[in-house]
Amino acid sequence: MFGLSIAALASLLGVLIVVGISMYDEDLNVGIVAIAFAIILGAVFADTTAVKIMASWPIDLFMILTGVTFLFGIATTNGTMEKLTARAIRLAKGNTALIPLIIFVLIAVITTIGPGNIATVSLMAPVVMAIASRIGINAFLMTLLVVGAANGAAFSPIAPSGIISNSLIAKMAPALEALGQNLGDLNVLGWKVYFNSLIGQLIVNIGGFLLLGGMTWIRKQRGGDLNIDEIAPEPEPFNRQQWLTIGAMGLLVLLVILPSLPFMKGLFSPMVMSILGNGKMTNVGAVAFILSTILLILKAGDSKASVKAVPWSVIIMVGGMGVLIDVMDKAGGLNALVTMIASVSNQTSINGILAASSGFISSFSSSSGVVMPMFLPLVPGLIDELGGGNAVSLICSIDVGSHIVDTSPLSLFGAMCIACADEKEDKGKLFRKLLIWGFSMCVVGGIMCYIAFGLLNL
Repeated sequence: MFGLSIAALASLLGVLIVVGISMYDEDLNVGIVAIAFAIILGAVFADTTAVKIMASWPIDLFMILTGVTFLFGIATTNGTMEKLTARAIRLAKGNTALIPLIIFVLIAVITTIGPGNIATVSLMAPVVMAIASRIGINAFLMTLLVVGAANGAAFSPIAPSGIISNSLIAKMAPALEALGQNLGDLNVLGWKVYFNSLIGQLIVNIGGFLLLGGMTWIRKQRGGDLNIDEIAPEPEPFNRQQWLTIGAMGLLVLLVILPSLPFMKGLFSPMVMSILGNGKMTNVGAVAFILSTILLILKAGDSKASVKAVPWSVIIMVGGMGVLIDVMDKAGGLNALVTMIASVSNQTSINGILAASSGFISSFSSSSGVVMPMFLPLVPGLIDELGGGNAVSLICSIDVGSHIVDTSPLSLFGAMCIACADEKEDKGKLFRKLLIWGFSMCVVGGIMCYIAFGLLNL
């Protein structure tokens, strides 16, 4: 029907099998499986040696992810993040109704400044699910806040999901520009994706929180009082190492934001700009390695503990899928997938179709490790096949659609929130509610992206 060559068909089936494996067994690192499939498919169908295939490992992405996650590994292991969290929650003082808002903002801010959604949920889920029990919010509503805030801010250019998205965008930028797509400054584009994701998650998850019981809970808290020391005991003052870490995190954020501002570009010397990036996008990994080294020299962190805190499994997953997708592209499978999707789409509906399909796969699999590396490289081909379209809209549809479903208990975040829920919670009931909500988000995400990015072209 689509005139597939044997090589294209084999590579497409190989990717589908690997994605299926990632859905079936979350404990198996699909990045390792992807590399093995890439070597076999490349040798048999693409006449490519294993050495060449392994050379396609995305080294730039690997270095950026390692640098950033190591820096925030220091911040986690030396106690900085724990104290920042406790002090932020204490801002509620005696006003119970403010706690959900503070938690949402706190998780969004922590995710934005670098640790990313996985590290932030791992850090915050045990704390906030315990708080939920103490203040009478059911675990389902608190899960919406936790996952919505973390995934909304996940596309910060200095957070792992944002780094993955921006690296894939930078890789396909020449092909998109050749198709007449004006991406502009990639730093600015990265922040646009971030804000689109944050707004989308805020509308869906805050809306769900309020409509499904949150508003009723807030009304009951009016005039209520609590002892904040029982919720978040006052931590010890920040020590020297922690103040140095806070300074390093703040500097990292500034060095990512400032070069993207038009009026700031002339203030950085060519030498500084060569360190910060290539002129189109700040290399946040390079900055993170420098700041991490300074912290280690000043004895502000433990290098061994920080290395252990790096999410190596996610990095391997992303890199392995990148190698497999590269083989798929060379074998013609990527073009075949583009043709299939384009055959049931037009320039407007493609946004909803990409969001819904990426969301469905993400319900069972890794959003950033599997779904984004698989779907984002399709964007140039889809624009070419459809005779036009908006690349930024397609990118946002994939990014938002793949992450809006992560409250599913089949995903890491939903499962983590269930595990951290209070013993008094009916976890079977919680599982069913999160499962229904997660799968419904495939449809909701598709409709939202169709309207926002297809019809309104935001």
